[in-house]
Amino acid sequence: MDIELDPPNGITGFPLGMPAEAVKSAAAELGRTRVSNEGSISKFRPMKVLALHPQFEIVFHIKDGKTLDAAEVWIPQPGPEEITVRFRGIDVFRTPALQLLEQLEAMGLTVLHDEPNYWTVPGLSLGFTRVAGHEVPLDTDGEPLYFQAILTGSTDYYDELGNG
Repeated sequence: MDIELDPPNGITGFPLGMPAEAVKSAAAELGRTRVSNEGSISKFRPMKVLALHPQFEIVFHIKDGKTLDAAEVWIPQPGPEEITVRFRGIDVFRTPALQLLEQLEAMGLTVLHDEPNYWTVPGLSLGFTRVAGHEVPLDTDGEPLYFQAILTGSTDYYDELGNG
């Protein structure tokens, strides 16, 4: 399975702006699903659809309880299926995190590092985290070697969050 991150358009099979019911149906094709805050219009407790594939998870953020606003893909785990997540040809979960950041900057993208373990590409609305909930290989800086999750959202996704 190949998943392409295509901000600000979405990810493979899940274009941003997709209706919530269509997200739930398509997510169910990936594995089990769990919906939280069904129909919520709250900015602070948005509706989310969690797709639980046996080897990875994707959290779909539903704006105003109606349309897909962001997709957060978690690092695939080893298993029977070959799963690759790419951004502009780069395998984002098999490229060491610090090297990936260098490659993004070499593409002319601005990468912000405002919080420990979190990076964003403003305007493009890509967000990266190295925070891991389990034991993972570490880099020389003592942090996870690979990003653990990557979010792609609408063009102003991070701007909207910051305006609280």
